[in-house]
Amino acid sequence: MSEQQFGEFNLKPEVISALKKIGFDKPTPIQAKLIPTILRGGDVVGQSQTGSGKTHTFLVPLFDHLEPEQQKTQVVITTPSRELAAQIAKAARQFAEAMGLVKVSIAEYVGGTDKNRQIRQLEKHQAQVVVGTPGRLNDLVKSGALVVNQAKTLVVDEADMTLDMGFLPDVDFLAAAMPKDLQTLVFSATMPEKLKPFLKKYMDNPTFQTIPTSATIADTIDNWLISTKSKDKEEVIDRLLNIFNPYLALIFANTKERVKELANHLRSEGYKIAEIHGDIPPRERRRVMKGIMNLDYQYVVATDLAARGIDIEGVSHVINDGVPGELEFFVHRVGRTGRNGLPGTAVTLYGPDEEKKIEELEHLGIEFKNKQIKKGEVVDVKDRKARYQRQATTKKLDPEMVGMVKKKKKKVKPGYKRQIKNNLKRKAQMDRRIEARQERRNTMRKNKQNGGN
Repeated sequence: MSEQQFGEFNLKPEVISALKKIGFDKPTPIQAKLIPTILRGGDVVGQSQTGSGKTHTFLVPLFDHLEPEQQKTQVVITTPSRELAAQIAKAARQFAEAMGLVKVSIAEYVGGTDKNRQIRQLEKHQAQVVVGTPGRLNDLVKSGALVVNQAKTLVVDEADMTLDMGFLPDVDFLAAAMPKDLQTLVFSATMPEKLKPFLKKYMDNPTFQTIPTSATIADTIDNWLISTKSKDKEEVIDRLLNIFNPYLALIFANTKERVKELANHLRSEGYKIAEIHGDIPPRERRRVMKGIMNLDYQYVVATDLAARGIDIEGVSHVINDGVPGELEFFVHRVGRTGRNGLPGTAVTLYGPDEEKKIEELEHLGIEFKNKQIKKGEVVDVKDRKARYQRQATTKKLDPEMVGMVKKKKKKVKPGYKRQIKNNLKRKAQMDRRIEARQERRNTMRKNKQNGGN
């Protein structure tokens, strides 16, 4: 079915023409599966990864059914992030322009923007296609400014992220304010149990379609795995950036705090860094995103917010500062590179405590090339698991001390146990000194940074 043509969907000629203008030749798997159902007015649940073509899975049939002469809100699209709302609104405007619908009103309503101004605009006329974050859309409906009681379709994009961020009650309110015969389209990367009551409440015998995760990493991506062993991840990232000198690198961390820590470290090393996470104010986030799009930054440090729905062009390298807490996010992170047929490299750094998570990813069908950094180059590691098996037999003694113990045992001279004990003690003292020195360096860097602010 993936070999279908858009012409087989019985779309309006102007929709087919618009698809050609924006460079769409064949439908992606999720488009081929769901567009016919959406055209018939059915409810759908699409489970797929970022980059699968889901945005046009709903835009194509919605614009096919749009009534330009009807000055009322016909379609409402919710997204959990401002960036994703901007991206969908941009795609909708591009499609409307390609169709020649110059008078169609497409509005974007997100948090952090002027709500009073939006209310004044809505009092003059209602947008026909509305895209926004659930909280702001909820506020506008409650104020009476945004009228959705005649809307035909509700699209909930990135539903699992909407749930995780606590926005599902807002979406619930919006859906309740719409007509009973509403068409509901839900798109999600994963399908949490807590999402299912919402689906049951608002959807009528929906069509479910899942695009398997196991086939989501593009062939154009080199998917590498590097053990940090006893090294700091900052040190490994520094070395990788020196080796790669990337066109544009995305560095992912699991928490906002870790993003800030990594960004500050890289700035202290002289890199110009962009940060994307939830603590960045809306105006600053828009400025940063604009700078990224203009290639003002070579390095972007981000939480998973950037992996879900933000389309940053030209990413040559992705570096994971550890395995993500939610393994599904791994595919979204890696999928930021190797797009549109271009080559890309994804590197995941992991410690011994993350070996189980790596195995879980491998069980999902994700294949890694095991690598290490040696003499300023990234080289192959033949057998990752064999190394861990060897380490398991050392009973947590580091290799240097194991060698020392074996050597001393062979000599079997009087007092050798005491000598080994003293050597272990000296080694522990050295390790503590190194740790203390590293802490002093970090403190100096922080003081330097604070002094420069």
